[in-house]
Amino acid sequence: MSVLPEPLERLILALERLPGVGPKTASRLAFYLLKAPTELSDDLAKALKVVKSMTAFCKTCFNITDFGREECVICTDNNRDRSILCVVEDSMDVLALEKTAGFMGIYHVLQGALSPIEGIGPDDITIFELEERVKKDQIVEIIVATNPSMEGDATALYIRQRLEKYPVKLTRLARGLPVGGDLEYADQSTLLRALSGRQEL
Repeated sequence: MSVLPEPLERLILALERLPGVGPKTASRLAFYLLKAPTELSDDLAKALKVVKSMTAFCKTCFNITDFGREECVICTDNNRDRSILCVVEDSMDVLALEKTAGFMGIYHVLQGALSPIEGIGPDDITIFELEERVKKDQIVEIIVATNPSMEGDATALYIRQRLEKYPVKLTRLARGLPVGGDLEYADQSTLLRALSGRQEL
């Protein structure tokens, strides 16, 4: 039997369902919101309520956009190089790449990665839509920027198999040692990738 009031218990359980939030963090957040000014929790509640109803997916690249818009701001930006397409797993990856200000091409968001263990196959993500874009658009290079994980690597391999029949250059993001990292703290997989991806000095 819980010693907490039922509404607070429900909030903690709801917060626990968020990725990366364990029981302790959920409890801390819930108690913080309980003690915080009412306008903070009101603003949070309003933002949570409208985030699903006021957003949609871009019909072209499947990135998140405002509800009612056919295409996202990147797809409608005429300053973008439409010959270079970067394939990412989700919209957070687009945000991360955009923060670098080093990529001026366009994107394709897969909305996941292949994972047979979790029952996620090609029909569950937007790989076939990617192939359609390659068929009809003037794409010269595709940068496969899936995560450096088993699922990300499997997805990258599947994309290569699907697209190797088209006259398009396929590249993969380089992987290796982080800037400022020490060799002694790097794991074997990272060191092997750094060695195989070495560049001329």
